[in-house]
Amino acid sequence: MTTLGILHPGSMGAAVAAQVVSAGTEVLWYPEGRSEATKDRATRAGLTAVDTITEMAHTADVILSLCPPANAVEVAHSVAAHSFSGVYVDGNAISPANVKAIGAIVASAGAQLVDGSVIGSPPSATKSPRLYLSGPESPVEIVAGLFEGTTVNVITLQGGLGKASALKLSYSTFQKASRVLAAVSHALARDWGVDEQLVDIARDRTSSYLAETTYIPKVAARAWRWAPEMREAESSLAETSLPTELVAAAAAVMERWKDAKDLPMELPEALERLHEMPD
Repeated sequence: MTTLGILHPGSMGAAVAAQVVSAGTEVLWYPEGRSEATKDRATRAGLTAVDTITEMAHTADVILSLCPPANAVEVAHSVAAHSFSGVYVDGNAISPANVKAIGAIVASAGAQLVDGSVIGSPPSATKSPRLYLSGPESPVEIVAGLFEGTTVNVITLQGGLGKASALKLSYSTFQKASRVLAAVSHALARDWGVDEQLVDIARDRTSSYLAETTYIPKVAARAWRWAPEMREAESSLAETSLPTELVAAAAAVMERWKDAKDLPMELPEALERLHEMPD
C-alpha cells in the first residue's frame, strides 16, 4: 500500500491529508519545529509523526509539499538531501519556471515530480476542492489513486509539468488581486466616510467582491501567504511577456498586511493596517 508524507500540514495540507487517511492510506509528517496549532491539526487529521525527514524519505512512496510558495524550493532541497527517490508532488502556488527547477532538484535524488495545484477551500464533508495534476503519466496516476473515494476532486492535465501551476496562478491572478482591490476601495471609502454607500452600490450588482466585506479581514490574515503567490504570478506573467503591474501591485498591498498573519480581526482593523508602510 502506498504511504504518503506531507510537508507541512497547514490548514489546507492537514485537511487534504485527512482525506487521504480516510481512504485508508497512512500519512506521515515531521513535527520538529512546527507550531502547536500545526501539531493539533496533524493529530486531528490522523497523521503519523516521524522522528526525522530521513525516516519520511525512506518510508514514504509519495511526498506532498504544501507550504507557502516562498518555501517551495527550500522544502524540495530538504527532501532531495535525504535521498528521496519516490514521487514528489509540489502542490504549491509557484511559477512553471520554479516547477521545472524543483523537478531538477528532486530528480538529482532519483525522485519523479508531479506538478499539483489545489483550487478551492480545504476539503471537508461539505467542500470538495479540485486537485489538478500534471506530469509523467505513471506518477500522476499514483497520486490520483490516493484520493479515490475522498472529497478531493482530482483532475489530470495533459501536456507535462507546469500546467497545474500555470492554472493555479491564472486563477489566483484574478481571484486574489480582486480581493485586494476591494480592500483598497473600502479603505478609501472609509477614510471619506462613504463606506456604507459603497456597500450599497455593490449590493445592487449581481456579484461583486466589494459587497463581501466580511472577507477582507480574512484576506489580511492570509496575506503573508498570498503575497508570495502573487510574486510567483508576477514571474509567470513576465515569462510570457504579459503585463505584471496589477499582480505586483496586489502583492505590494498584501505586504502591508504581513504582520497580520492569521490574526482574527474586524474590518476596521484590516483597513487601518493598509495605511501602514511595510519595513
